[in-house]
Amino acid sequence: MANTQRIPRIAVVATGGTIASTAADSTQLADYQVCAAVEDLVTAVPDLAGLAKFEFEQICNVKSHQIGDQTLLEIARSVQRFCDRDDIDGVVITHGTDTLEETAFYLHLTLDTDKPVVMVGAMRPASAMSADGPLNLFHAVVVASHPDAKAKGVMVVMNDRIASARHVTKAHANGVDAFAPTEFGYLGLVFGHWVQFQSALVTFHTAQSPFKRSFETDQLPPVDIIYDHQGAGLHQYRAAIEVSEGIVLAATGHGSLSPQASEGARLALAANVCFVRSTRVWQGVVRPSVKDAQFGTVAAFTLTPAKARVLLRLAMVKSRDRAEIQHWFAEA
Repeated sequence: MANTQRIPRIAVVATGGTIASTAADSTQLADYQVCAAVEDLVTAVPDLAGLAKFEFEQICNVKSHQIGDQTLLEIARSVQRFCDRDDIDGVVITHGTDTLEETAFYLHLTLDTDKPVVMVGAMRPASAMSADGPLNLFHAVVVASHPDAKAKGVMVVMNDRIASARHVTKAHANGVDAFAPTEFGYLGLVFGHWVQFQSALVTFHTAQSPFKRSFETDQLPPVDIIYDHQGAGLHQYRAAIEVSEGIVLAATGHGSLSPQASEGARLALAANVCFVRSTRVWQGVVRPSVKDAQFGTVAAFTLTPAKARVLLRLAMVKSRDRAEIQHWFAEA
């Protein structure tokens, strides 16, 4: 009997990054150039042809630290358009690794879909000895095509592992195992054509998110991140309050406020600038404190400063009520 199993149709949305880069020789692992178009990435991995049919959209071709709000909104709108189509089974997004976790978490909170959405990047350019991009891309398509990948939120697939956008962070500047989850762990593993999910996410995301389709707005409120440290000055808070509508503090320990941070929080409260306490420690929890009412601050719980900034910007589009914002941080 002939095999009538339908071949998945996967959209690949490209933004650039190391996965789309080449250098002068195979040992050059820095100062490379982003140059490959999305079609070239897929063509360079011939085994992809047997996995799925593809459609492409090239949003930009830049290093991810160059991505700003308008590009972020364009990425989200592109992915949503593909997800809204009945003939598209999943979406893969190629992206630079420097800010991949920020884009991933933004999409995780704003996309309105249960279809698999997978972000992928590389730590070595395509021209490098033992380049990791081709296998990462192959695995991303395998996961995006897998029936068990539905309703998992946005995932990051690199180095044979499947991570949730909610928990993953870039934990190493150079190694191919650069991306790691917080203590909540990976969603699963991918090895060639084999996929196995071992965990499920219980926090809100994608089709169940209160922020779904928030990318329909044209502008996100400006929010700064301030890194607290011994002897930190008050000038950072004054400067942020002048130009921003929110502040996320990468505080010490479990969100402790230094004397300067306490005064900065008071100034922010007086200026109606939302102030979130996160931590510069990438694991652990910043729980609500009795001081939050005193200083008008919001506890970030287990969100890193970068992800707390993403959530705060989305929250402030809907509400400026501190209690409501705190509720979203508790549930995200």
